[in-house]
Amino acid sequence: MSNTTSNTTSKTTNTSMSAWRDSPPAEDWTIDELMIARLAACFADGDQACNGMASFVPVSAFWLARLTHAPELVWLAGAVGLEPRPDRVPASTLEAPLWRDSIMYVEQYGDFWNFALNGRWLTKFCVGAAQLDRYGNGNNSVIGGQYHAPRVRLPGTAGLGDMGSIGKRLYYWNPNHNPRSLVEKVDFISCAGYLGGGTERADAGLEGGPELVITNLGVLDFDPATRHMRVASLHPGVTFEQVQEATGFELPAPAEPVPTTAVPTVEQVRLIREVIDPDGMRRREFGR
Repeated sequence: MSNTTSNTTSKTTNTSMSAWRDSPPAEDWTIDELMIARLAACFADGDQACNGMASFVPVSAFWLARLTHAPELVWLAGAVGLEPRPDRVPASTLEAPLWRDSIMYVEQYGDFWNFALNGRWLTKFCVGAAQLDRYGNGNNSVIGGQYHAPRVRLPGTAGLGDMGSIGKRLYYWNPNHNPRSLVEKVDFISCAGYLGGGTERADAGLEGGPELVITNLGVLDFDPATRHMRVASLHPGVTFEQVQEATGFELPAPAEPVPTTAVPTVEQVRLIREVIDPDGMRRREFGR
């Protein structure tokens, strides 16, 4: 990295760190920016985060957290580059431009799993899934038919089977909340959630599990007793009825008014648009 780039990055970071605390809510935010800001809030100083392929929203969220409330968040980009310093979110989240100028490089198919399997490291993991069911089980393998002759064959687990089974706290993001993506029961479990609900995950000896599901309509979490997905907050202008209509299973009716998801601040929006992702790569996940 050139001295000019380093100085610019340092100045931007220092300005961000001093400005974000008093920044007012933005009025011109977009749904992708709201999701990024909400996911960023899940990470704190001392957490260790890692992104996989096609992870534009998590990458933007990690970066936003590091520029604002969590400068000591440890980021292992693409399971390769520790503490990366990219110029911007690139066209791929699993190629070298993302982890340029990292302070250390990890051998992805060997050393990375030594870190991942150690219960003290990489304790939080972001998950994207083609199907997600009411108990937080994710499917990225097959849809319809039999496993060896499905109607649709998907990319596969790509490590999700491991991450769902070795004690990680899982954070799902879904930019297209609809009944085909949030289903009553997945066709194949690529990433274990709470299995059949209740104590089933714990009974199987599995720690961790799904924490939140952040979609373009709201934020969902899991009832601590039944482990059934429920609405934790609604994005501005969205009703519970709209979320229910877009969900392939019955959600528990809220006993009291559902909170509204906090919108991103002016400074968060500026950072996303001008520093983190000026090319708008994040919008690829939203079908526009």
